[in-house]
Amino acid sequence: MIDGYPVVDAHVHAPRLPTLKPAWLEWAEEFSGPHPWRDAYDADGNPVPERLDALFEAEGADRVLLFSEYSPRATGIQPIEDNLPLVRHNPTRFRLVANVNPHLHHPLASEVERQLGLGAVALKLHPVHGAFSPADKELYAAYRVCDERGVPVILHSGTSSFPGARATFGDPQLLLDVVEDFPGVQFVLAHGGRGWWYDVAAFLALAKENVWLDLAGLPPKKLPEYYARVDFARLATKFVFGTDWPGVPGTARNVRALIGLGLPDDVLRAVLAGNAAKLFPGLGV
Repeated sequence: MIDGYPVVDAHVHAPRLPTLKPAWLEWAEEFSGPHPWRDAYDADGNPVPERLDALFEAEGADRVLLFSEYSPRATGIQPIEDNLPLVRHNPTRFRLVANVNPHLHHPLASEVERQLGLGAVALKLHPVHGAFSPADKELYAAYRVCDERGVPVILHSGTSSFPGARATFGDPQLLLDVVEDFPGVQFVLAHGGRGWWYDVAAFLALAKENVWLDLAGLPPKKLPEYYARVDFARLATKFVFGTDWPGVPGTARNVRALIGLGLPDDVLRAVLAGNAAKLFPGLGV
């Protein structure tokens, strides 16, 4: 909790560092600023559950969604199993997020089921790092599983600076048919169309009840500028707070920057925790 507000950080990466490409480490160091994210790791680059838990406690994050990623062409492979010790240490604070890559996993439905069976509360897809379209019909098998299980789908939406990334697959417009074909699935556009697709992401979120925007990697003070062409207070009702930790100067700093935007109190509480509690099963916040 920060300044009386419950907080869900719905976009966190805490992988084992040896599984990553050098560009990931450079990104974390550049964008974390003075935030001491390395304090949560041991000398071998493994996250220490007690340290990571203490760090997020100090930052005021009541719930944390831990991402995995299978993107060997861009950032490396961050297996979901590597996050299990963190969840076992504090299953109240930490939750798993599944991830599949159609170039690596087959059949997709079975792998989604397997990772959900480990306790994942959402499925994340990274079309930009995996170089695939989120509208590929092969992915419909994964979407069907999420539809049947009542599990939301998080999709990277926008650009990425990592070598090997293919930004063309970050266009939110690619999801137009998907969100209509699966009206029972809640889709969260991670990074909110970052780059040159803010308008597309915003209009999609306002037009479709099952589309949401996560704020990971976006400086809160710039949000009114990024979404200047829409009713910002109305759009904020579709925001889900997330940081993209460790590429951020701390959860608390971003929360307080959001508080400074002057949103109505009920909207702010929904952004920081309420919307995530509705989307992700069993958060209990």
